[in-house]
Amino acid sequence: MNLNTSSNCETKTEQSGAPGNSGRMLRWNVAEIIALLDMPFNDLLYRAQTIHRQHHDPNGVQLSTLISVKTGGCPEDCGYCPQAARYHTGIENQAMLSVDEVMTAASAAKAKGASRFCMGAAWRGPKQRDIEQMTEMIRAVKSLGMETCATLGLLKPGQAQQLGEAGLDYYNHNLDTAPEFYEEIITTRQYQDRLDTLQEVRDAGINVCCGGIVGMGETRESRAGLIAQLANLNPYPESVPINHLVQVKGTPLYGTEALDPLEFVRTIAAARITMPKAMVRLSAGRQEMSDAVQALCFLAGANSIFYGDKLLTTSNPETDRDRVLLDKLGLHALS
Repeated sequence: MNLNTSSNCETKTEQSGAPGNSGRMLRWNVAEIIALLDMPFNDLLYRAQTIHRQHHDPNGVQLSTLISVKTGGCPEDCGYCPQAARYHTGIENQAMLSVDEVMTAASAAKAKGASRFCMGAAWRGPKQRDIEQMTEMIRAVKSLGMETCATLGLLKPGQAQQLGEAGLDYYNHNLDTAPEFYEEIITTRQYQDRLDTLQEVRDAGINVCCGGIVGMGETRESRAGLIAQLANLNPYPESVPINHLVQVKGTPLYGTEALDPLEFVRTIAAARITMPKAMVRLSAGRQEMSDAVQALCFLAGANSIFYGDKLLTTSNPETDRDRVLLDKLGLHALS
């Protein structure tokens, strides 16, 4: 299996004539995705919504809840992250939660309508004792009848297999940005490290949740490069979270010029067009988005949100606000 390119094409419009580094034909090249982002806004949304309706319930939204099971103290230097130990953001290093604490949070999330429970940990990658604790949590959450997802950093050979055997449904490991812009954001791990972890996840038979962050000072070409990387994974991810940078004081990206909200909507539409069957998730940054911008994102093909008052350490719209918004738009939760 090769995660860098794919020859699969759901429709003729997805095919690209540009060869990748391996000599295989890419489904989408960067120039084609830039052309999508350059389309008149109405035409872009029409195309995205048309493709969305071919593959998904047009009014269904999948609800996921994210919890930090181990907070702070991460040795990485990701420029956006308040949990990096080297930045002074007021986030304290905390020990891993107990299985009982995770179960309490998962039960509350299920009671509020979430169907997937995601567990995140701040470290470069898990040690074996961490994997053993995580498998207990996964089994416990699965017993509630919820889908499980984990984001634990870089995985060593065999660790994904252990998580899969415990019943993990999805593993999240974002590419963050285009390869050309990557070193502007992170220097403590390489792009290939991320691809290697995604390969471990695929080989273990676990669904891939992989997306990125926009609004980090990148160009439109870099956003297109990110979407191209995701769309040309073989296969492309089942779940694609698109995060809008949440600026946290003390991180290097604090003070970055804000991304135009309609550019964010365009990015959602490009993700939907290039990855028709994926669940495209509105992730970090929704707290700062108006209802109108979120509505446009749903029109552009987003059909998943993080649901709950907090995303790891940053704020998220309250569940009551989300319920009101979904009701106003006539959207319903997917089971």
